Amino acid sequence: MYKRILVPLENSSYDKVIIDHIQQLARENGSAIVLIHVADGWAARNIGQLALRESEEMQVDREYIETIENALDSAGFDADAILASGDPADEIVEAAEREKCDLIAMATHGHRFIGDVIRGSVANAVRHKSLVPVLMVRGNPPPKEQKHK
Repeated sequence: MYKRILVPLENSSYDKVIIDHIQQLARENGSAIVLIHVADGWAARNIGQLALRESEEMQVDREYIETIENALDSAGFDADAILASGDPADEIVEAAEREKCDLIAMATHGHRFIGDVIRGSVANAVRHKSLVPVLMVRGNPPPKEQKHK
C-alpha cells in the first residue's frame, strides 16, 4: 500500500516512537523509509542565500539522521536520509512530493496549549498543507526528572 514513507525526525526522544512504529508498517508493506530532519536555526534558514557553511548544529543533525539511516539499513530496510533547512512544515511537505512519498508518518507531542495557539505545531501545519496522507503517532512525553529530597 505504501511504497515510500517520509519520516520527519526532530532529534529528540519522540523519534524513537515513530521509528519503532514505522518499522513495522514498512516491513508489512515492503516500504522504503525516507528520513528527514529540518534544521531551522538562523544559519540553517540562511545557508543558501548567504552562502554559509553548515553550522555545528547542522553537522550534529546530519550525523544523527545518518546514524538512524544506517541502523535501518542494517535492519534490512531501504532507508535514505535528508537534512533540510528552513521552515519545518514547508520542507516536510516539499520533500514528500519531491521524494514521491505516499505517506508522511510523524510523532506528535500532543497539545501544548497556548504554544499551539500562538505558533501552531509542525504536525498541524503539515496536516493542513500536505496532499500526501499524514499519520500522526502520539509520543510519550519524556519522564520528568525526579526531585531529590
